[in-house]
Amino acid sequence: MNFLLRFGAVCGALSGLLIAIPGAVEAVTGETAVTSLVIGVSPALAAPLLTALHLTQPRTRLGDVAYAVNTVGLGLFGAAAYALNIVVFHLGAPVLAAPTRVVLLVSALVFAVGCVLFGVAMLRAKAHPPVPAWAYAVALPVFTLAARLPDTVLTSGLHVVVGGSLVWLALSLRTRYGAQAATTAHVTSAS
Repeated sequence: MNFLLRFGAVCGALSGLLIAIPGAVEAVTGETAVTSLVIGVSPALAAPLLTALHLTQPRTRLGDVAYAVNTVGLGLFGAAAYALNIVVFHLGAPVLAAPTRVVLLVSALVFAVGCVLFGVAMLRAKAHPPVPAWAYAVALPVFTLAARLPDTVLTSGLHVVVGGSLVWLALSLRTRYGAQAATTAHVTSAS
């Protein structure tokens, strides 16, 4: 399990940086092909973080349901973010068919609900720092629903807050996998 925690921490920190840095750049330059590409890749790196966070908190029904909804939502919304930021970005201003718009909206809603539930589960478990857990529960759903808005300094700031909270949560895992490694070493040496 130590590998999953380390892997989740590294991927989560990268995911957060790939959201925060382009968000800060876009405040000055607006959306570019490079910032769009980097942001489009970031959700794939968030999945291992979500798993690591879940593994480091007590098992509860809320936590398990929140993890399940958030994982499915991340898959759906991550795929939508990838498509919109890497494919659709280069098509100019395409008109999306009504079913496509509905599917994108549903994926965003599932992810937003999953973020709220998982954020609440983290806050109740008290296994992670409360500030980034609150940001996960509040800023990520707002970020998700604001994805349709035009790029402004406010949406760029939201990118920085979301990315920073993911990095913070990822870094908080260091104490978890460090403690687990020490416990494993102690058990192994006692045998």
